[in-house]
Amino acid sequence: MRLRLEIGLARLAGRLSRLAARGGGTTLPGKLLVAVDPGALATLAERLQHGAALVSATNGKTTTAAMTAEILGRRVRLAHNRAGANLVSGVASALLDADGAELGLFEVDEAAFPEVARRVRPRVVTLGNLFRDQLDRYGELELVAERWRHALASLPADTVAVVNADDPLVAGLARGRGAALRFGLDDPSVARERLPHAADSKYCVSCGTPYEYEAAYVGHLGAYRCPRGDDERPPLDVAARSISLEGLERSSFDLVTPQGTRRVTVGLPGLYNVYNAVAAAALSLTLGATLDEVAEGLARFRAAFGRFERIAVGDRTVLMLLVKNPAGANEAIRTLVDGGPPALALVALNDEIADGRDVSWIWDVDFEPLAASLERLVVSGSRAQELALRFKYGGLELDRLDVVPDLEAGLDRALKLAPPGSTVPVLPTYTAMLALRRVVADRGLVRPYWEREERFDELVGRAR
Repeated sequence: MRLRLEIGLARLAGRLSRLAARGGGTTLPGKLLVAVDPGALATLAERLQHGAALVSATNGKTTTAAMTAEILGRRVRLAHNRAGANLVSGVASALLDADGAELGLFEVDEAAFPEVARRVRPRVVTLGNLFRDQLDRYGELELVAERWRHALASLPADTVAVVNADDPLVAGLARGRGAALRFGLDDPSVARERLPHAADSKYCVSCGTPYEYEAAYVGHLGAYRCPRGDDERPPLDVAARSISLEGLERSSFDLVTPQGTRRVTVGLPGLYNVYNAVAAAALSLTLGATLDEVAEGLARFRAAFGRFERIAVGDRTVLMLLVKNPAGANEAIRTLVDGGPPALALVALNDEIADGRDVSWIWDVDFEPLAASLERLVVSGSRAQELALRFKYGGLELDRLDVVPDLEAGLDRALKLAPPGSTVPVLPTYTAMLALRRVVADRGLVRPYWEREERFDELVGRAR
């Protein structure tokens, strides 16, 4: 009776928040519920007939969870925080909103993962990667990995760990665990010639010796081995082979699994989206999906907001590519340039709490291949001046550079410079992306998802 009353009050607060147009409708119910009854989240999770699955990573967790939802959504009723609110309150709100849900599917912030895992007690966890990101908030990668290790060790032995074997730190979390599934890429033809200079986990987790790479795919992800024999990439249970990257439109690959092999096509470009698709496939298979359901779901999937999202603005198109750390930014630029080097782009850098206050990471991003093709660049956001300096050192002449700190004005400037019928690549950090999306939503160009904007309010509010 008490829990029913708490749930009713939390839902009412969410409805009132939406009606007042003040934001918080996605996270506010969960915040209230968890504050009033700290045990409510665990109680709600226990009601899920098929249990819960958690997805965490530095890069790609939103897309991986959304892909998994597309695969599983036709076979089971989901409680899914599709809004992207991935803290404890967001997971609680997703459970509140999912009457009759049978399976919980929750994207979880890296720092929040241990707490959410402790409360939800998932049957499967998917751990995608660890890249250097927001050091002022998360700390070094080894610290995050150690917290994940303790969280995983506290879960029942039959909780399945679906891990990216191409990431040395993440692969090590499943060492010695019987209930584990390892995924990765297995196609050296699409690998880089060498490990990027900004690669993170490039030293043996056992002895500290630099890894040797047979193939380096994204950042430090790849086929690695310690020359002293202390560590190497474990065998892959689920793999992508014969990968074809088809410009900015799509990618395809052979999905190799214990259940068989299928040719899969995803309407997203880039190797990092192949990683997201393989992670979603491995998780979905673990949760009971068939190989056909996986292939069909991935084929149906369309970009999550801000992740290679296309937005029509009159007779021009905005192509939004979220960038938030060196590894992700480098891959976005690599994919963009490989798909046809653009002559115009907008890059937006904010330093809100959800972006990370320290923006020195932009000096580890390989902007030079992008700068080489640009006839004009608009830089925007609260740290637009720092971006301008970075591109100046990257070889972009000042007469090709427009500094417009206001995001709406920056977008309008880029659109004005773009010829009719063209596509304008926009590379924003997280809060800049949400603010730009709010601008186009206010203009009626995209659906103004409450939940997207509410997470913006939640994250920015944490800095106040």
